[in-house]
Amino acid sequence: MKVVDIHSHFIPKEWENLQKKFGGDGWPWLSHSESNVNNTQPEKAMLMKGKQAFRPVYSACWDAQVRLDEMDRDGVDKQIISATPILFAYDRPVEQASYCAQLFNDAALDICSKDTQRLFALAQVPLQNIDASCIEVSRAKACGHVGVQIGNHVGEKNMDDEGVLTFLQHCADEDIPVFVHPWDMMASERTKDYMMGWTVGMPAETQLSIVSMILGGGFDRVSDTLKICFAHGGGSFAFLLGRLENAWHHKDIARGKSQHPPSHYLNRFHLDTAVFDHDALDLLVKKMGPERLMFGTDYPFPLGEQQMGQLIKTSADLSDQTKQKLLASNAEQFFSL
Repeated sequence: MKVVDIHSHFIPKEWENLQKKFGGDGWPWLSHSESNVNNTQPEKAMLMKGKQAFRPVYSACWDAQVRLDEMDRDGVDKQIISATPILFAYDRPVEQASYCAQLFNDAALDICSKDTQRLFALAQVPLQNIDASCIEVSRAKACGHVGVQIGNHVGEKNMDDEGVLTFLQHCADEDIPVFVHPWDMMASERTKDYMMGWTVGMPAETQLSIVSMILGGGFDRVSDTLKICFAHGGGSFAFLLGRLENAWHHKDIARGKSQHPPSHYLNRFHLDTAVFDHDALDLLVKKMGPERLMFGTDYPFPLGEQQMGQLIKTSADLSDQTKQKLLASNAEQFFSL
């Protein structure tokens, strides 16, 4: 079966010292391990946030050949790469965030240039400024990006924020697919242990982004030509849809600004399949339908799908036709690959 992975991340091997260029603290940079010298194993590095270690990574993040070799190992035909959210710079002045967006967008295309028939890129934008975001996403599309990745919030602004909706409409008008990725997770102090920021915070942020688009009237206000996909299987959205429906029908305040109950909007967005569990995958197919799901791994991170594609391929309850839709056909249509 053909396989297209829509959810994978990159980090450039190196980039200019942003702290030296702009000042301030907490800029991302990559600290490479000295043991990489004359080592035949994949290079390792530590992604840093200022002086603080953020995440250990290895060369699949920046070396296209390592990435292609591992795609071949797992039978992945095509992969779409997007920036690791720590690179977003949403909390910086717009001029700095715009500079970072261009810097990392160009770096993504450089990685993809190793094999432009198999590797594709999503852009990032300075989402704290909508005019600048529209300019950059249009530039990125013209340069070869197949869509844009955005974080699910900017500070306290959720997906139903007026500016975010303006940006989404711009993407709809220019036929630019949008991939929404959680970041800067809620309750950071309460989830700081045991990787709960990733295992609890990320799914919660993803569900919040979908619900805010529905109840905030986002889907009612943005054109239905918008192509938008939410990461990590939508978090717990599918499981808790009944709770949302019940609240919408029985409490006026729970309806927000939405014109219809939550289930009405299921045909307005896609989800990826990074759920790591056959029962969860079956629920997504039942709730969303097989046309609204696209294969995603969160490669090459430790919490991603380690044998890319096996969750779908080994499903006992999905037909081969449905498996092919999830593994590739839906993504090829969504991203015009």
